[in-house]
Amino acid sequence: MGFLSPWFLAAAALVGLPIYLHLLRRHKTEPQPFSSLMFFERRTQSSIKHRRLRHLLLLAFRVAVMLLLALLFANPFLDRSVAGLGRNKLVLLVIDNSFSMRAGSRLADARRAALSVLESRNTEDLAQVMTLGSQLHALTRQTRETRELRMAVESVTPGDSRASFGELTRSLRSLAETVHTPIELHLFSDLQKSDLPTSFHELTLPPSVTLFPHAVVKEAAPNWTVESVSAPGQVWEPKKARVQAVVAGFHTPAATRTVSLVVNGNTVASRQVSVPANGRASVEFDSLDVPYGFSHCEVRIDSADSLPADDRFLFSVERSDPRRVLFVHEENDSLSPLYFRSALAAAAESAFTVETVTADRASNSAPSQYAFVVLSDVVSLPSGYEDALLNYVRSGGSVLVLLGTSAARRPSIPVFGGSIQGSRNYSRDGERFLTVGEADSAHPTMAKADRWANVGFYFAALADSANSRVVARLTDGTPLLLEKALGEGRVLLFASGLDNLTNDFPMHPIFVPFVEQTALYLAGTERRSGSRVVDSYFELRRDKDRTTSVEVIDPDGRRPLSLQEAARASTFQLSRAGFYELRLANGQHEVVGVNADRSESDLDVIPQDVLALWRGRPAAAPQQASQGSAVQQEKQPYSVWWYFLLLLVVTSVAESLLSGRYLGKLREEP
Repeated sequence: MGFLSPWFLAAAALVGLPIYLHLLRRHKTEPQPFSSLMFFERRTQSSIKHRRLRHLLLLAFRVAVMLLLALLFANPFLDRSVAGLGRNKLVLLVIDNSFSMRAGSRLADARRAALSVLESRNTEDLAQVMTLGSQLHALTRQTRETRELRMAVESVTPGDSRASFGELTRSLRSLAETVHTPIELHLFSDLQKSDLPTSFHELTLPPSVTLFPHAVVKEAAPNWTVESVSAPGQVWEPKKARVQAVVAGFHTPAATRTVSLVVNGNTVASRQVSVPANGRASVEFDSLDVPYGFSHCEVRIDSADSLPADDRFLFSVERSDPRRVLFVHEENDSLSPLYFRSALAAAAESAFTVETVTADRASNSAPSQYAFVVLSDVVSLPSGYEDALLNYVRSGGSVLVLLGTSAARRPSIPVFGGSIQGSRNYSRDGERFLTVGEADSAHPTMAKADRWANVGFYFAALADSANSRVVARLTDGTPLLLEKALGEGRVLLFASGLDNLTNDFPMHPIFVPFVEQTALYLAGTERRSGSRVVDSYFELRRDKDRTTSVEVIDPDGRRPLSLQEAARASTFQLSRAGFYELRLANGQHEVVGVNADRSESDLDVIPQDVLALWRGRPAAAPQQASQGSAVQQEKQPYSVWWYFLLLLVVTSVAESLLSGRYLGKLREEP
């Protein structure tokens, strides 16, 4: 027995209070008439008799009340063995249906073992069936209905997720807080080593949970897989596009494998590659000949193991004509469009064609016809054209605003919004120029931020940076590159020009990759990836308040989103391997190939000593314990405070009745 709050036991000293009160009773005597006291000797009268305790039963009840109050607040508990709790337990059957369970007959063996445990359990125990992938999913309620549990076990099908034993233990901790009975956890799995969390502490099970692992395999199985594929998500000249693939072998001997490139179901190229023992090899395809539109592509190897599901890697490629870019500039500015067009042509492999127009004629060009729009040092725009640009951005378009010496005289920034609070002409100061002092390398336009150190800026506008993301700053803290989201689109603001007068940026090697990354980012191509990992999320909309409907078609050709979800969902979880088709809120159409996490391809198992530590048993525990024949001797605190509360109520009632009778007798005495 123990106490959760032992300091309350100090209140047991109050038992002296009723004893003290019983000793304080006053001794009353009535005078009696007597003739004479002259023959009596004067002496001290003894009061020992009067100091004796009376009504001992009442005193005992009052002392008991004080003791029970102290014990009640100390919250006593008993250590009870989980095994000794008898039938009052929850039998939890967790079946691993992750991607690796597709190998051989693993899932069938797991279902068979689960049915065996289900049949041998005590029918008075509650039971529940769950599956384990990246998350723990309940298939049944907690029930004693064997038929319902059996049907749930038989309905388990293999998934494409990566199993997470860390997520399993986290879910069990939450379950143990709501289920106040011991939990007997039966895990039916291949116990894959790669499914362990990085920290063993994350595997700590609650005291009320007893783990019984049922391994469907005992050792690692050899497996080859297409581990990764590097391919462009969009091509304009297929003969220049290259595809690189990595073939990996886990616990495999050295072998020669045939690698094929498949486009829309047709094999267009094959290569032989030698994969070393338990190693990797890469193969390259020189061209990617795909038709216009989206193509379903894959790199495939010849199957030679028990897990053929990872012998192919899916990806999509879109072929299109070069996208048009509108460059709006002032008539006296001829250098900015020249530098921008030259850099884009040199870097983006004919992905874009730049159309230049002066600001006074910009209204003749509809923004919706272009991948993005550049406003270069524009002093004024035609009436209504800025509103057209704002609608274009809110619908999913992008605009790059360049603030040179002319635009810096405007009171406000077009499209981007906010005010121009002044300008800095560093060429007139002692520094002559400033450099980039701080850059967010995580932003796509700053992928090579380390190469900005030598770029000199002679002029910069002071733009209002409220409600925007500052991507780069000069050494004096002046914001140089800012981004603001408007609806489904975005606006980039560059607080200097591209004319080689406000800076020497076009003369540096970093200028070409900056223009390329900025163009890809504004066109939405930079984030386009032809392949994703199972359980990753795809962004459907940026503006959560915009109710434009989206559409998702899964690998089976079904639409998993309801009408309400299609109008409100911001992201969608790609929960299965295969090709998904998506129409986003900004009007773009996407096709993406989804592949299982290749860490599931390593079929190595958890070492026995690690498994023993997870179960809370010494490494020398007998093997039959893993089959559920032995019960883990763990202790669970069992609170008994309510027993003391019941006893306190009974004692208080008895003390009240007895003290009432005692006071009544005192009043009746003459």
